[in-house]
Amino acid sequence: MNKAFLLKYGEIALKGKNRRIFEDVLVQHVRFALSKVDGSFVVTKTRGRIFVEAESAFDEEDALGALQRVFGIVGICPAVLLEDNGFEDLSSHILEYMEETVEDKHITFKVDARRARKNYPKNSMEINADLGEKILDRFPEMSVDVHHPEMVVRVEIRERINFYLREIPGPGGMPIGTNGSAQLLLSGGIDSPVAGYMVARRGVNIHATYFHAPPYTSERAKQKVVDLAKILSRYIGPVTLHVVNFTDIQMYIYEKCPHDELTIIMRRFMMLIAEHFAKIDNDMGLVTGESIGQVASQTMQSLSCTDAAATLPVYRPLIGFDKQDIIDKALEIGTYDTSILPYEDCCTIFVAKHPVTRPRLERIERSEQNLAEKIEELVYTAIETTETLVVEE
Repeated sequence: MNKAFLLKYGEIALKGKNRRIFEDVLVQHVRFALSKVDGSFVVTKTRGRIFVEAESAFDEEDALGALQRVFGIVGICPAVLLEDNGFEDLSSHILEYMEETVEDKHITFKVDARRARKNYPKNSMEINADLGEKILDRFPEMSVDVHHPEMVVRVEIRERINFYLREIPGPGGMPIGTNGSAQLLLSGGIDSPVAGYMVARRGVNIHATYFHAPPYTSERAKQKVVDLAKILSRYIGPVTLHVVNFTDIQMYIYEKCPHDELTIIMRRFMMLIAEHFAKIDNDMGLVTGESIGQVASQTMQSLSCTDAAATLPVYRPLIGFDKQDIIDKALEIGTYDTSILPYEDCCTIFVAKHPVTRPRLERIERSEQNLAEKIEELVYTAIETTETLVVEE
């Protein structure tokens, strides 16, 4: 018996003639994820399935953890692969496996067999009935429930036979890189890392820009964002992170512009600079963690004014989420505990007491004319002094 994982995918199966391309990318990501797990693995694909076979001893929980972070996988099944040596041999292996792995035998079960290879001497219904009978003979404390079983014994008759007893959910989505790339405006808050995760789950590779404001933000605030990028790298691989010194631009805006418009104007220049790096990184859009109405700068009118500063599309995957939705997702992906560390970023420090909630673009642009004397030079300096890191856990 070979210990293996049977990996199931979802949307990839709908890709028609392009399906092979998506499968190949998914196989590459599976190999990369498992390269960080102790052990040796062989990853192969067949029609509708991807198999991971272990060639040496390995930690099953570590391998499962790695596979659960690969976008595109919807199900991970710890499985056994067998050569076809007849039904009696198959039955004995399944009974032995159940003896070893099923602790509580006082459960209901059913057998679900699929015969992809039609020259097998038993059809699916016969396998279900005959194997179910053998299981009941071996484990009389079990009982059959074909509608709501506590355990399903799944058997697939292919060139090699595989069987498994459980299916662990994967993250779903599409393999990273199959839908281009985008630039994430990454802060130290709860929202933006979740936004990056959500877009990456749709197959988009993520680069990131962070706006740092020393001495008003500390090195610990910067490290917090680096740590968030490291957590995201578990799912998307190495993250290119552009750390922009935004202090002089913020202070100039604070000096020259109406204070109730500070956040909107600062966000517009963040968009402008992030778009610069997006074009360098060959990205097709910008990603932010904004949702409608969460704060003053995220009203429909405010978002419209912010978007007007960019020429690339702005993607907001959290647009319809409430705060608890976002917190729940942050807890799920592991970013929440880092996001709530008490090191503030530049967005939270330079906030007006009474920010405008329904800004008009023509008024915002008129206020920005107050910056004409120095703003181009400050933006140029911020871009030229940007520190670019490649972050990986």
